Amino acid sequence: MDLMSYYPWLKAAHLVAVMVWMVGLLYLPRIFVHHARVQPGSEADDQFKMMERGLLRVALNPAMIAAFLTGILLIVAQMHLLKGGWLHTKLLLVVLMAGLHGMMSKYRKDFARGQNLRTEGFYKGLNKIPGILMALAVLLAVLKPF
Repeated sequence: MDLMSYYPWLKAAHLVAVMVWMVGLLYLPRIFVHHARVQPGSEADDQFKMMERGLLRVALNPAMIAAFLTGILLIVAQMHLLKGGWLHTKLLLVVLMAGLHGMMSKYRKDFARGQNLRTEGFYKGLNKIPGILMALAVLLAVLKPF
């Protein structure tokens, strides 16, 4: 199979998956900010739990998997990209984003068990990290500085 003939489709699918993943990584901590303000066991608590679980299961998890799969296929289609240091740095940023995704999954489970120990201020700070990582990854992919 010649992946290059599918390259534009793979790239489009990759970009859509990454956008959905990033929207989720930016939105989930905002939900956590508001969730941290409510009483565990309240009606609002149940609503936030449902929103968080749905966002992870319906959007974030599938989008991350699709971004990884299409990204791998894009690299396989153009193996020469591995010679650029920019791609290695970008992949490190992707690993950090995946780690952040995992942390947010754990925080969601903490809320689900009524065991959140973090403040809304913590989640406000957490909300800045995906945007910074995303901006750096985009700069590396577009500028290919090294």
